[in-house]
Amino acid sequence: MSYRTTQSEVDGEFRLGPTKTPVWAVVVKWLAIVAAAGLALYVATRLAQTGHWMFAVVAGTVGVAVLGIYATGRAVPLKYLLPGMLLCLAFQVWPIGYTVLTSFTNYGDGHTSSKEEATQQNLTYSVREVPGSPRYALTVAVPEGQPKTTGDLHFLLVSPDKKLYDGTDSGLEPLASEGVEQAPTTGKVLSAPGFTVLNAREVNSRSDVREFAVPTDGGSGIKAVGLSEAFEGRPTLVWDKDADTLTDTQSREVYVPRDASWVPRDGTGEALPVGWKENVGLANFGTVLTNSTIRTGFAKIFAWNVAFALLSVGTTFVLGMFIALLFNDRRMRGRGIYRSLLILPYAIPAFVTALVWASMYNQEFGLINTLTGLNVDWLGNPWAAKVALLLANLWLGFPYFFIICTGALQSIPQDVMEAARVDGASAWRTLRSITMPLLMVAVGPLLIASFAFNFNNFGLIWLITAGGPFTEGDASIGSTDLLITYAFRLAFTSSSPNFGLASAVSIFIFAFVALISIPAFRRTRALEEVH
Repeated sequence: MSYRTTQSEVDGEFRLGPTKTPVWAVVVKWLAIVAAAGLALYVATRLAQTGHWMFAVVAGTVGVAVLGIYATGRAVPLKYLLPGMLLCLAFQVWPIGYTVLTSFTNYGDGHTSSKEEATQQNLTYSVREVPGSPRYALTVAVPEGQPKTTGDLHFLLVSPDKKLYDGTDSGLEPLASEGVEQAPTTGKVLSAPGFTVLNAREVNSRSDVREFAVPTDGGSGIKAVGLSEAFEGRPTLVWDKDADTLTDTQSREVYVPRDASWVPRDGTGEALPVGWKENVGLANFGTVLTNSTIRTGFAKIFAWNVAFALLSVGTTFVLGMFIALLFNDRRMRGRGIYRSLLILPYAIPAFVTALVWASMYNQEFGLINTLTGLNVDWLGNPWAAKVALLLANLWLGFPYFFIICTGALQSIPQDVMEAARVDGASAWRTLRSITMPLLMVAVGPLLIASFAFNFNNFGLIWLITAGGPFTEGDASIGSTDLLITYAFRLAFTSSSPNFGLASAVSIFIFAFVALISIPAFRRTRALEEVH
């Protein structure tokens, strides 16, 4: 039931009267409610089937909440608050919580699964061909749409009896023959719907193909031999669950669990390739604070990070404010055209501008050295690279403050400015005592937000310098790295990615920005008292 305003025929007064909701609106409402609740139930069921009980409970709770809130006429405020609350939980609270949880683990390359799963993978990798066992015609592929270099591996297999199979690290499944193209002689799969077939060069470029094995019944596995054949073999490792050891039946080496990996019991030799994820407490935070290499690099990066954020905010604000003051003079003609031109750097996507600046900084062919006749190694010299980043960020950032300051200046009452002129205040005294205090009421909180943004300005650093240049043969810590780019390198681009350590660095970043922002926001309250 909704309401509309009606006019009384007797007294001519306007009153609020009920109006009937259209049938189609009721139907659409209930269809949406049923669809949302059904989707939540489906997601909860699938999560429960995969063993993610906590997420299944959350999805089920969301479905019940949608049904309980929107199916009744009560709890009207929640009808509007629920979508925002769910989005906040999904995109703000959960990422932060997951980052905190990850920082207390050893999650990273080779430590991504449970001990049970890691052990099974090691057993699969140890598969050796059984003499006399049949061989399969092999085609290596990735799911369509995934990158060839990092996509999930699939072995498209043709058995000696011409049956088609799809092999993954989860097991062997029949492959439908419809749409599959095979070689006329060997029967090898040449193409299959839903897959991108890798050529010989692409297969050789992936080192994980040699270690990959498709688990089969009885503890056996199917592994590649060459580019076009695969065999079924048995693992050389034997897992004694009671003794919690792995024994290599060929070398008689015994492996025991230590530091989330299977390592030789006698202490000599290498650990098995796959470890498991486990809780390490405060070890990652201790590594950041105590490891000499990381601590030295962290301190250097932190100092540059603070300087970059402060200088970026200061330079962009001063230039933006100066131009805004200049074009706020009513005597200047064509101000609209000039303002439109000056916001162009802000309108162009930042990543495009960053790539353009990176090409302009090229020492041999860049526009800057060519026009000025200089021979500065902008991206190869540590100090020149820092200056280059600040200049590029100045170009990107000043239009933002130009727009903000322009709006703030136009909101200042003209009678206040006129009173200052009548009292004989100079232009500088008016700027310092009237314009700036009133301007900071609007701009003060935005300066803090800009500091937080530039403190984590990943895109600019990565696209122009990628954190470099790197010195002293250390490719993990660059001269222009921010803490965020350093964390990204630890997590994704190092030889042994460590998501747990990168999460710990992210928490340090969050803590510092919070320590700076909270007192600063409190101090900006004093600006609101300016009248």
